[in-house]
Amino acid sequence: MSNTVVEIPQELFAPAESSSFAGQLEPRTIEAGPDTYAFEQPLEWELTISNTGEGLLIDGTVTGTGATRCGRCLADMHVDIEGRIEGYYLLPGAGDPENMDDDEFARLPESNKIDLEPHIIAAVLVDVPLVPLCREDCKGLCPDCGANLNDETCDCASKRARQAKEDAEASNPFATLKNLTFDE
Repeated sequence: MSNTVVEIPQELFAPAESSSFAGQLEPRTIEAGPDTYAFEQPLEWELTISNTGEGLLIDGTVTGTGATRCGRCLADMHVDIEGRIEGYYLLPGAGDPENMDDDEFARLPESNKIDLEPHIIAAVLVDVPLVPLCREDCKGLCPDCGANLNDETCDCASKRARQAKEDAEASNPFATLKNLTFDE
């Protein structure tokens, strides 16, 4: 059995009962849009499963540290994760099938085992930043020369500004008149 599969104990089939579980999800990489998070240490998770009468409510946390790259300067960095694990499984015979969509809630499998891995991964994905930054004021890379502007400076921005000014002046239809003199 995987370290993320929980077998529901018999006492959890009584209303208002709850049980706590904890474990680890082995190191792996997780894709979050264009970013990849590599976890060198296992993700630690702990949660409580409670019987609500109609179903089993899952509530807990997952913690770990993922390695990724800054979204602006591409420097290696680490992100601390503390995601919230959530889920809900209908118990056998619970719910009114006529008033519910078949996929509105997951049903507890006949094996009475829940694989928490999808819930853990979802909690991590919700917690990672939309754009990971090595620091809040990261200056990123120069689009011209590729210099990391956090570590060094370049004069590409002033060159671009000069070129833009020259281009604007050259596109002005009255630009040739600037050299015209009215001396006799």
